[in-house]
Amino acid sequence: MTRLYKILVGSFVFLFGLWLYGFIWYAQKIPGEVKDETTITDAIIVLTGGKNRLQAGLELLSQEKAKKMFISGVHKHVTCKELGEFMNNWPQEYKDKITLGYNALDTHENSLESAEWAEHENIRSLRLVTSGYHMRRSLFEFRNTMPGIKIVPHPVFSDNVQQKQWWRFGGTALLILSEYSKYLYAQILNMPQKIGFYI
Repeated sequence: MTRLYKILVGSFVFLFGLWLYGFIWYAQKIPGEVKDETTITDAIIVLTGGKNRLQAGLELLSQEKAKKMFISGVHKHVTCKELGEFMNNWPQEYKDKITLGYNALDTHENSLESAEWAEHENIRSLRLVTSGYHMRRSLFEFRNTMPGIKIVPHPVFSDNVQQKQWWRFGGTALLILSEYSKYLYAQILNMPQKIGFYI
């Protein structure tokens, strides 16, 4: 029993150390800037979850970084007009370039409804707009769902998320921990496809 206990404890310590290392790696790899601000794509896709994401998408559209924009994860009762009023500066001439997606409740569903729209619109490249801390998981989901489409990441940042010194701020640390856990879960769910069989 003592030997079995040591094996179990040793295994737990090893796995916890591996998990902790992965978490620190994940936190340090969160993008802190937009690396590609110039590439023009067929479309912009914005994942809902913050006003700054919508604002960034609109600014990209106004800069003609793409000719159309898809907003994924919109509440079913929200209209384009209401979103414009919420943001206060939604230009009237952009309404025809914007499509709202109402079917996504999480990041995986964001990728699915975005892929359906992209196929309908014959999209071959897109700029993905979401929060910096959410970008790695979003890219993982979107690249799995749309392997033939070029995706340019466009992270946005909030003053409420202290990425550079995340360990000093409990709220930011918990947010990143949640994202890391969801990222691992997405990896596990996708693992059967990577090795050639399905659950």
